[in-house]
Amino acid sequence: MVGNTNAPADVDITRNAYNDIADVYAEFTKGHLAKQPHDRAMLAVFAELVQANGSGAVADIGCGEGRLTAHLHSLGLPAFGIDLSPAMIALARQQYPELSFAEGSMEQLALGDAGVRGLVAWYSFIHLPPERMPQVLAEFYRVLEVEGHALLAFFATDAPDAVEAFDHKVTRAYRWSPERLAALLRDAGFTVHTRMVREPDPGERFQQAYLLVSKLR
Repeated sequence: MVGNTNAPADVDITRNAYNDIADVYAEFTKGHLAKQPHDRAMLAVFAELVQANGSGAVADIGCGEGRLTAHLHSLGLPAFGIDLSPAMIALARQQYPELSFAEGSMEQLALGDAGVRGLVAWYSFIHLPPERMPQVLAEFYRVLEVEGHALLAFFATDAPDAVEAFDHKVTRAYRWSPERLAALLRDAGFTVHTRMVREPDPGERFQQAYLLVSKLR
């Protein structure tokens, strides 16, 4: 898919960067979730909450090569993936042919209003400039059903109310104060239920954070 000529320049930069390293990224992340009990615990809580309120589709926004979409499916969720990078989508379709994947941008989701029961954004907005985060969260809110849940994972900073840019291996990225991101989620209409921060594992540079929210109206 050709990039949107009206999109900000950073969108094409991010798409091209992940296209270029898709195979390397897929190899690097292989088996990663099996080593991360905190990640699996948050995903399990999310799955239980989504299933408790009835069945419905779950969108993995920024799905990459599809490993998280497949894990959500293994937890009993009818998950599908969306990613900016066509190379990543091609890998996802190759590795998980039983699941559905599509190219797309989190800034303009090709989903109907209240079209999904759950939504996961797993380190997928880290390259988004902070000034565009409110619009993305509004888009997440739009596509989520009432009583649906969303789970966000991201690199954290413990500086109060801060967003800090850093030199990510792929392209420029940002880490968020959980408090600041939670405030933006509330401004978008979400109710914040769970906030968890864990210390970096060996080989990780930063704290890792998770926010679990719902749409109640």
